[in-house]
Amino acid sequence: MTLLNQYTGIVIPINISNIDTDVIIPKQFLKKINKKGFGKYLFYNWRFNDNEGKNINKNFILNDFRYKKSSILLTGDNFGCGSSREHAVWALMDYGFKVIIASSFGDIFYNNCLNNHLIPIILSENKINALFDITSNYKNVSFTIDLQNNTILAKNYSYHFKIDALHKFCIMHQLDKIDLTIKNEEKITKYEKKIFDFFIKK
Repeated sequence: MTLLNQYTGIVIPINISNIDTDVIIPKQFLKKINKKGFGKYLFYNWRFNDNEGKNINKNFILNDFRYKKSSILLTGDNFGCGSSREHAVWALMDYGFKVIIASSFGDIFYNNCLNNHLIPIILSENKINALFDITSNYKNVSFTIDLQNNTILAKNYSYHFKIDALHKFCIMHQLDKIDLTIKNEEKITKYEKKIFDFFIKK
């Protein structure tokens, strides 16, 4: 399994606070039960001027061809607030996003990101503003996310971020909770045998 130490991608800046999960993916598109196919509905009411998805909103940045291959979203405070729908994370990932950078996240959304290996990075508002300045001065700019050292490399600048060590380990090794459990299968088996023997002897 490939170890994910670093990730480099084009950044799309959406400098808006309190983007809720209904904006990320509207409720009418929550009918699927798997994680695929939600990307085309991402920011649907912002990307289109109609309900059929035929009239493209040319003023919305996601429709700008320069950001067509963007995979890092730089955004405002309290991103992913609102309802707990995990579909919001699925839509972002299915569209192609790997990293979300904000000064804060909705709590449930943040945990949904970690569980799905969409990397949520929290920075101070000053650092977020500095990154927005970089994206304003340079179009089609790329950031490098160094998970090993907990840093964002943006042009000639480096910004440190914090992330839970266990969650970082899971992201870097692409492990979910079941994988973690299986890695401890031998210890679990020994513990179960110990408990079983204890009650048998009683």
